Amino acid sequence: MTITQPDLSVFETLESEVRSYCRGWPTVFDRARGSRMYDEDGHAYLDFFAGAGSLNYGHNNPVLKRALIDYLERDGVTHGLDMSTTAKRTFLQAFQDLVLRPRDLPYKVMFPGPTGTNAVESALKLARKVKGREAIVSFTNAFHGMSLGSLAVTGNAFKRAGAGIPLVHGTPMPFDNYFDGTVPDFLWFERLLEDQGSGLNKPAAVIVETVQGEGGINVARPEWLRALKELCERQDMLLIVDDIQMGCGRTGAFFSFEEAGITPDIVTVSKSISGYGLPMSLCLFKPELDVWEPGEHNGTFRGNNPAFVTATAALETYWTDGAAMEKQTRARGEQVEQALISLTEENLADVKEYRGRGLVWGLEFHDTSRASRVARRAFELGLLIETSGPRGEVVKLLPALTITRDELDEGLGVLARAVRETA
Repeated sequence: MTITQPDLSVFETLESEVRSYCRGWPTVFDRARGSRMYDEDGHAYLDFFAGAGSLNYGHNNPVLKRALIDYLERDGVTHGLDMSTTAKRTFLQAFQDLVLRPRDLPYKVMFPGPTGTNAVESALKLARKVKGREAIVSFTNAFHGMSLGSLAVTGNAFKRAGAGIPLVHGTPMPFDNYFDGTVPDFLWFERLLEDQGSGLNKPAAVIVETVQGEGGINVARPEWLRALKELCERQDMLLIVDDIQMGCGRTGAFFSFEEAGITPDIVTVSKSISGYGLPMSLCLFKPELDVWEPGEHNGTFRGNNPAFVTATAALETYWTDGAAMEKQTRARGEQVEQALISLTEENLADVKEYRGRGLVWGLEFHDTSRASRVARRAFELGLLIETSGPRGEVVKLLPALTITRDELDEGLGVLARAVRETA
């Protein structure tokens, strides 16, 4: 691909230095459809990033777009705070009928601010309010958001340093296989809970990702998650599952915790719940935990009605028969896994490990700087991928769930070429 030098001057002179993704993808994107993005010069890029998991159904999904356009053209309410609207009612009914009831999940639905970190903040506040305790336990390499409460339960040192103040009331514990199988699960955690001299305040809750996306695609075993749930029940702690990136079908089932057969006390959902990249988040919790006073946690944009419209369309299109969506995602995941197996067997690849579930996969190299070189070369070849892990040492694959088999093969071929050419 021949890429002309784009005009980035206004971004470089006016926009803050905090910008990040644009540095790895130095072009100006203009339009997108399905699994492809196009820059203003017409170059096409196959997207294995999917808006960091916000576009599970692809860019400008035509069914969702039609529903949104129809709603806007009839002057449907666009801003409603937490007022009752037809768009919200329709979404709640669809969510209950297509997601909660089929899974026998009893959750109440809360609409916090529209971002994932706000969903996490509301979950932490609720857990503390219910239990009357401040401490929250999280896990090594966790990522839960960039606001202060969420950063306090995030592991990444670089992101935590951006807070500028001490991050308190969060205690990290080893995630599954943190010690490479040499230490029994939860040995340290249970010892601290039982020892009156440990210095660990009794936690209100434990927050966990079933697959750590930003942390390096670290996959928790179902038995580990079940044991964690049992530990929380024994110790009178609430279990919060952060399903912001791994929910909405990313790992196969609608919720990533379904495979483990557990029912968390609180679940946070965002990113692809709107289906269209529109800001929206949910905090789900068991009815007995609904102890909020009216307005105790609110936000001006918690009623994003256009997002309700596209979310409803996504549920009715892809989750009326959830088994079909799940089956397709698992099949595409097997396609990715086979490609990564073949790549691992090549001498030039120097792969340390590949891991994942459904349509989220990570590729780690022995050389920790290799992932960034692979991502950069992939961009030059027309593929958008990002890196993850505490040192950016993992190539992260996050294609849309609606990607075709041929598109997936094409992208995996580009990835393999990028790996070979950065050896």
